[in-house]
Parts: sequence; structure tokens; C-alpha cells
Amino acid sequence: MKKTYKIEVDCANCAAKMEHAANAVEGVAKATVSFMTQKMSVEFAEGAEPGPTMQKVLAACKKVEDDCEIYGV
Repeated sequence: MKKTYKIEVDCANCAAKMEHAANAVEGVAKATVSFMTQKMSVEFAEGAEPGPTMQKVLAACKKVEDDCEIYGV
């Protein structure tokens, strides 16, 4: 399953940090963050529940960029 989320991030470097953090979360097969479109696309691993997985993604992203936002989580 793949979902796209609107995000709020201040710079391209921060977006890259968020992408790296999201890809390290269990349940995420692949995450891509676009600073230009302010969107995060997440492909979930088989059997992963999007809701709890995205809560973990948000927590991981807040560790590297504390003022980032992921809407719809």
C-alpha cells in the first residue's frame, strides 16, 4: 500500500533528513520526501498498518527536525 501525506518542512536538507529517518522505521518499505511539493510518499511493508507506522515515522522525523509536520497522521 502506498499513501501520500502533506508535510511542512523548512529546507531541502531537512527534507532529506526526514526521508532518511522515515526509511529507517519498521513497516516502511520506501519513503520519499519532496521539499518542492511539500509531500511525503510512503510505501508500507506487507502487513504494516499505516496508522501506527506513520505515528512512528512522525516521531522519527521529529527527532531530526523538531518543527516538521506530517498532516493526516
